[in-house]
Amino acid sequence: MQHKILAFIGAGNMSRSIIAGLVQAGYPADRILAANPSRPKLDALASEFGIRITQDNTEAARAADVIVLAVKPQLMAGMLSALVVELGSLEGKLLISIAAGIKVARLQEMAGGHGRIIRTMPNTPSLLGLGMTGLYAPAGISQEDRDFAEQMMQSVGKTLWTPEESGINGVIAAAGSAPAYFFLFMQAIAEEAEAMGFSPEQARLLVQQTALGAAAMVEQNPQLSLQTLREQVTSKGGTTAEAVKTFQEQGLMPLTARAMQAAVTRAAEMETLF
Repeated sequence: MQHKILAFIGAGNMSRSIIAGLVQAGYPADRILAANPSRPKLDALASEFGIRITQDNTEAARAADVIVLAVKPQLMAGMLSALVVELGSLEGKLLISIAAGIKVARLQEMAGGHGRIIRTMPNTPSLLGLGMTGLYAPAGISQEDRDFAEQMMQSVGKTLWTPEESGINGVIAAAGSAPAYFFLFMQAIAEEAEAMGFSPEQARLLVQQTALGAAAMVEQNPQLSLQTLREQVTSKGGTTAEAVKTFQEQGLMPLTARAMQAAVTRAAEMETLF
């Protein structure tokens, strides 16, 4: 990975996760900057990772080869327009957005027509280095820029490119929002385990270890389909078969499809807000 000067505008949890992943992977800390209005998060980043910090977005952007747009979506337009005014233009700089709900065309407008932009959509397990990030780059973005964005996000997990920008909304439904689906299902199992007489701590242990083990079985058996893995633990006439039959009769699969489509619909609506 090329060690370009990298500036994070915004010092929230996702910025911290990416910075941590980069530094742990050997990226030079002195080539990473973070800008944020308040000091506490910046001081923590400097103390923990040895990166450069500033409360001045323009200072960070001026020095950078690559700018990571990590502010809240509602703050993006004001932040980018201020950079354009103060710097004159963003020419020569790659912008990588990790903000939800803002399409590349809109980011280009906010950035004064600057076209060198890549959009990414990481999820919250990135905080543990176990993220899943979708990426989209419009036509004309160089392979070098694509490689840099991909390698940056691989510092916190796995990556997947979408050929069309609409695919980012699919990533949101299947990965960005999906940790909450699993948490909800885990909550349902844990609550029923408590109803069966287990303590809250015991119920959580049962659920979290089983979920961890199931995910590991999926990862370590790429040659097996999810259906095959499920069938391997579903003995005919057994307890698992009865539970799975109940899920199927109650419409788990179509319900999941409707929920994911609802996420896609809402993601598309959000793209009109900024």
